[in-house]
Amino acid sequence: MAPERSIPTPSYPTRCLQFLKHIHNDDQANEVNGRNETNGLNDIIIVGAGLGGLAAAIALARRGHSITVLEQAPELGEVGAGIQIPSNSSRLLLKWGLGPFLGDSVVEPEGMSFRRWQDGTKIAYTKLVPEFRDNFEAPYYVVHRAHFHNALYQRALELGVNVIVNSKVDAYDAETATVQVMDGKSYNGDLVIAADGVKSLGRQEILRDNDQPPSTTGFAAYRATVDIEKMKAAPELAWLIERPSLNIWIGEDRHVMTYTIAAGKSFNMVLSHVDRSDPATWKPETAIQDMRNYFKDWDPQLVKIIHMIDNALKWPLMSGVPLSTWIAPSYKLIMLGDAAHAMVPYMSQGAAMAVEDGAAIGEVLNFIQSRDQLRLALEVFEQVRMKRSYQMQEASLLNGRLWHFADGPEQRARDDATRAEVEGRHFVASANQWSDPVTQWWAYGYDAEVEVAKAWNEKTEGTNPLQKNGHSSTQFSKLYVNEKSL
Repeated sequence: MAPERSIPTPSYPTRCLQFLKHIHNDDQANEVNGRNETNGLNDIIIVGAGLGGLAAAIALARRGHSITVLEQAPELGEVGAGIQIPSNSSRLLLKWGLGPFLGDSVVEPEGMSFRRWQDGTKIAYTKLVPEFRDNFEAPYYVVHRAHFHNALYQRALELGVNVIVNSKVDAYDAETATVQVMDGKSYNGDLVIAADGVKSLGRQEILRDNDQPPSTTGFAAYRATVDIEKMKAAPELAWLIERPSLNIWIGEDRHVMTYTIAAGKSFNMVLSHVDRSDPATWKPETAIQDMRNYFKDWDPQLVKIIHMIDNALKWPLMSGVPLSTWIAPSYKLIMLGDAAHAMVPYMSQGAAMAVEDGAAIGEVLNFIQSRDQLRLALEVFEQVRMKRSYQMQEASLLNGRLWHFADGPEQRARDDATRAEVEGRHFVASANQWSDPVTQWWAYGYDAEVEVAKAWNEKTEGTNPLQKNGHSSTQFSKLYVNEKSL
């Protein structure tokens, strides 16, 4: 280990160690090209090629593991519309080399404005550019889900990940780390990762009689896009598309999130509302009119955009509860992503938590020297990720409460508590969790790789797991963000 790698991270703000990022980039290339054959944990099976499954595949493949991903769909693709990639997620993805694959499909909004439901008056504001790059060393992006998913897929392929479609897993064997596919084939590895979503069969295998699947929250959301050309034809809407930004109208039991995606060519909308009916009774043929009825008395400019929507998908919003464990007793099967911690989208962190899960499992498995340490590594992963993701579940549900006040004392107090950020005045606390300084640093300043490394180091009582096979420590990862990728 070169002497400069042993320099402790300064406790004060400084950029004096930026020169080390070039060394780190060289180490990353070695990690991708090498095979991690010294710890007896080589072949890993991932069930599910969604955002979480592919993120985990990338994080593990770049550490040298041989990865097979099994996907039930006959071909890869994502439904839905836009998705946010907050700084705690983009920092990891860009470090993993996703920048070229995301290309110009991502949009970086300048800020996020919360608006009164009735007339669009701005009641809260979070400035994203340049603050989030400056503070959290990574941008805050929005992107179409399909573009994001394809970027993950292409990067996974580049790293040698074997993605097998049309392979629905119908049985797990946690004792032998084996999965059975409906066509009769079986796949065996040193570890199986269930990234198979809210209806996870892997979660059922792990928890057996104690399984607690996510449940409906009494809210649903319409997801839709509007062609920008339609909006350009309405001069009164030009302010919404002139500069990239997020705008959220909030009111009693409802809100509408909007932003441009697809390199600014499409206007994304998520329209959330109370709906306690059985999703089986929903009628696609009435979705557009139902959606218009929910928001008919809202800001006239918003209503005009809603009437430009031609197609919409309605989704029930699900949320899980803290589970007793994510690990099978054999320590050969674990779960992550929505299978472990489904959450409502009110912090825009659902996919980001799955990316963090992938980062954490990739990092902690890189520390072990033999299979004997696998149990400890998985326990560290579970400890770190449970705390983080379940707190984010809580924050997401809280936002639903904060946004959906009826007009009255609570609503007025909330709006008073965010007025300083709208007026550009200094504040030390905010009812807007994107702006509240403490919440903001907790949410976006978090580095999943660094946190799992800290937890591993604590468990191993001061040994130095941060150096593995000559590779550099992740304790410098914040200093090593590749500027070219940003």
